[in-house]
Amino acid sequence: MMQTFTANAKKITPGIILCIAIVLIGILISDLLGGWINQLQGLPEASKSPISSIFVAIVIGLLIRNLIGLHETFQAGVTFSIKFILKFGIILLGIRLSFIDVIKLGAWGIPIILICVMTGLIVTLWFTNRLNQSHRLGSLIAAGTGICGVTAIVAITPGIKANDEEVAYAIANITLFGIIAMFAYPYLAFYLFSDDPIRAGLFLGTSIHETAQVAGASLIYFQAFGIDQVIETATITKLTRNVLIIAVVPLLSYYYLKNRNRNSSTSKADAKKWYQLIPLFVIGFLIVAVIRSIGDAGVDYQGLAFGTLQEDTWKNLTSSISTFSSTYLLGIAMAGVGLSTNLAVFKGLGYKPFIIGLVASITVTLVALTMVTLLGGLIQL
Repeated sequence: MMQTFTANAKKITPGIILCIAIVLIGILISDLLGGWINQLQGLPEASKSPISSIFVAIVIGLLIRNLIGLHETFQAGVTFSIKFILKFGIILLGIRLSFIDVIKLGAWGIPIILICVMTGLIVTLWFTNRLNQSHRLGSLIAAGTGICGVTAIVAITPGIKANDEEVAYAIANITLFGIIAMFAYPYLAFYLFSDDPIRAGLFLGTSIHETAQVAGASLIYFQAFGIDQVIETATITKLTRNVLIIAVVPLLSYYYLKNRNRNSSTSKADAKKWYQLIPLFVIGFLIVAVIRSIGDAGVDYQGLAFGTLQEDTWKNLTSSISTFSSTYLLGIAMAGVGLSTNLAVFKGLGYKPFIIGLVASITVTLVALTMVTLLGGLIQL
C-alpha cells in the first residue's frame, strides 16, 4: 500500500509543480504589468495591480498546452490539480462564511437558479429540434450549460445512451463558451453590479458552466476589483446549482426516452442512486461552514473558539485558511484548467452543435442577468 502511495505521489508531483510554477510566474507578471500600468495612469507603482494573476496563470497554461504541448509526464498532476486540489480549495472556502449565511444565500438564490436552469434547458432542447440535431446532443449541452458542465454531461450520458461523438461535442461546447465567460464575465459583472457584490457573485455563479470556471471568474473579479464577497457568493450559488443535478439527470433521461419512444431504459449497472449524484465537495464545504459557525459561537459566548482559541487567534486562523485556499489551492487548479484545455478538439466538429451551445450560453446569461437584477437586491448577508 505504501509503495502504491509513493508511486502515485511520484506520478502527480511533476504536474503539480508545473501548476505551482505557473501560479508564481502569473503573480510575478501580474505585479510587473500592474506596476507599469499604474505608472502610466500616474498612480503609485505599489498600488494594487489591475491585472489578475489568476487570469495570467490561465493564459500561460493555455499557451503552453496549445503552442508547446503538455508532456505526458505532467498530465497526471494537472488532472489531479483540477479534480482534487480544486475541490479541496472549494471545501476550505467554507471557512469564509457561517452556516447560516450559506443557508440564507442558498435559499434566496434557489428561485434565481431554478428559473435560469429551467429556461436554459427548455430553450436549448427547443433549438436543438429546430436544427434537426439529436435529442441526445441537445440534452447533453442543456445539462452541461445549465447545471455543472462536464460533470452533468458524464452523469446524464448513460441515461440517454449518448455516443462518444455527442459527448465530445457537448464537452467542447462547455469548454469553449465556459472559458470565454470565465475571462469576460468578471468585467461584465463589475460594469453592471459594481456596487453590489451579492448580485455580481450570483451572476457569475448562475451564468458560467463549470465549477472550475466559476472559481476562476470570481478570483479574477476579486483580484481585479478587490471585492472578496463575490468569491463566497459565486461559490455558494454554483454549489447550489450543482445539487440540482439530482433532479435534472433523471428528468432529461425521461424526456429523451419519452420523445424517442425507446423501449430500452437505463440499466441498473448504469443508473446511479440520487445520493450518488451529490458532489462530495459540496458536503465538505457545508461541514467547514458549520465548523466556522461553531467557532464563532464560542467566541461570542465565552471569548474562546472551541474552548481553546482566543478571538484574535481564531480570526487569524480562518483568514489564513481562506487566503491559502483562494490564492494558492484555487490558483494551482486554475493553472491546471489552462494546461488541460486543448483547443485542437474544436477542429472538424461542425458548426450546428456550436450554434446550439452558443444559444444555450446566451440564454442562461440573459436570464441570469434579468433574475439577478430583479431579485438579487433582496439578499442581505
